[in-house]
Amino acid sequence: MSSVDRVSPRRRRKDKPSPFRPLHPYPAPAWGTAAPPPHDGWEVIVAGELSDKQGELHQRLIELPRNSRGIIYFDSCGGSAFIGLALASLIRLRGLKATGVVIGECSSAALLPFGACVERYVTPHSTLLFHMMRWQSEEQVRLEEAAEWARYFQVMEADQDRLIARLFQCDPDLLAKWNRPGRFVSGTELVEAGLARPLDLFNGDLWKQLAGRDAVKS
Repeated sequence: MSSVDRVSPRRRRKDKPSPFRPLHPYPAPAWGTAAPPPHDGWEVIVAGELSDKQGELHQRLIELPRNSRGIIYFDSCGGSAFIGLALASLIRLRGLKATGVVIGECSSAALLPFGACVERYVTPHSTLLFHMMRWQSEEQVRLEEAAEWARYFQVMEADQDRLIARLFQCDPDLLAKWNRPGRFVSGTELVEAGLARPLDLFNGDLWKQLAGRDAVKS
C-alpha cells in the first residue's frame, strides 16, 4: 500500500460521525445589561365590605407581578381588621409599588392597605373614617374565651394603632386625636396633614395627573 493509500487510525476516528451534538458557546451577557422592567399599569379596586370579598381580593393581589407598579382604587367602609392587615401585608411582602387613590370612602380596616401604598392620593371629596377598633362577635363563647379575647383585643388595638402610624409615616398623636372617639377626615384635611397628595377631578384623567407629578419630581 502506498503512502497515499494509508489512513491512520486517528484519521478514521475523526471521520466517523459523532452521536453527540456539537456544543456551541453561549454569547456573553453585555456588560451592565439591566433586567427587563416588570409589567406595570394594572388597576385594582377595593370596594364595599372587606369581609364580603376577602378571598377575591387576596387572590387578585397574588396574581399581580411581584415588584410591579399599578393603582389601587379605594371605596370601602372597612370590615375585619385581620383582612385589612392581610391586604397590607400582601402589598408589602410582594413588593407592589401601589399608588392608592381614594375615589369615595376609605375607612376603618381599609386604611391599612391604603397606608401600605407607596403613594396615596385623595380628591377633595374623599372621606376617611379613623376610629378605635370595634369589638363585634356573633359567636357563642365560654366566659374564659371571652376574657382571653378581651385581653388580646387591647393588645391588637395598640398594635394596629402603631402599624397605621408607621404605614402613614405620621405622628401617633395625630392618629390618637382622630381615633378617639372617632373622626371623619376629608381628603383636603388628609392632604393638609401631609398623609396624601391631592387629585383634581376636573383637571384631566388620573394618568396624566400622575405623569405630570412624576415629571415635576424628576
